[in-house]
Amino acid sequence: RGEAMNAFDFSMIEEQDPSVSEGHRVLYDREVPFEIRNQTDPHDSAQEVGTLEAIKVKILIMGEEQNPLTLRIELTSENDLFFHFNHNLDEHGFRQVQEHQKLMVDFPEYPNVLIRMLNNCIKEPHSHLAVFVIEREGLARLDFIQNMEYKFVELLSCNFIASPEDIIRAHICFRYNTLKSRLALVQARLQDIESLIKVKNPSLLLQLSKAPVPRQPMK
Repeated sequence: RGEAMNAFDFSMIEEQDPSVSEGHRVLYDREVPFEIRNQTDPHDSAQEVGTLEAIKVKILIMGEEQNPLTLRIELTSENDLFFHFNHNLDEHGFRQVQEHQKLMVDFPEYPNVLIRMLNNCIKEPHSHLAVFVIEREGLARLDFIQNMEYKFVELLSCNFIASPEDIIRAHICFRYNTLKSRLALVQARLQDIESLIKVKNPSLLLQLSKAPVPRQPMK
C-alpha cells in the first residue's frame, strides 16, 4: 500500500486543474514578489508605494512551444482566494502590443521574455520590480520595471482583467480539493508508517505518540 502511495504522483489531481481544461500547457508556475497598487479612481494616480505580496504566476500556451497559438497568464494569491486575474494574447493582439511598446521580439519569443522577467524579479528584487496596478471595473496592469539607480525604466507592460465569478469558483474548488486529496494521502502514509513501527518497534510508537506536536510559527 505504501508503495502505491509513493507511486501516486498527483497527476490525477493535476488533470482536474481548470487552467488546462481547454488544452493549454503550463510553461511556468512560480510565486513571484509583486507590488500591488490600487487605482480604482481614474482621476487619481496609483499609490506611490503598494503592498508587497507573493503572487502565483502561471503561464500557459495553446499549441507548440516554438509556435504558440495563444498565451495566457493567470495570477492568483494564497492570501486571497478570490484574487484571480488573467492576460490573454494571440499573435494578432501581440502585434498591437509590439507596435505600441516597441518590442524587439516576435510572438513565439514572448513567453520566454515574460519568464525571464519574472525570474529576474525573484532573483534580483531590488533592481527588477513587478508592479501590479488594479484599476476600475476589473481591469489591471502588470508593469515590469528596472531600477537603474538613477532612474526607473519600464521594460514591459501587460494588461489584465479580473476573471469571471464561475472561473474563480472553479479554481477555488480545485485548490480546496487538491489540498484535501494531499491531506488524505499524507494521512494514509502516516498510518502505513505507524503500522510498520507497531510491528517492528512498539515502544517507539508509544514514545512518538507522547511526543509534543510542533507548534506552527507565528505569521
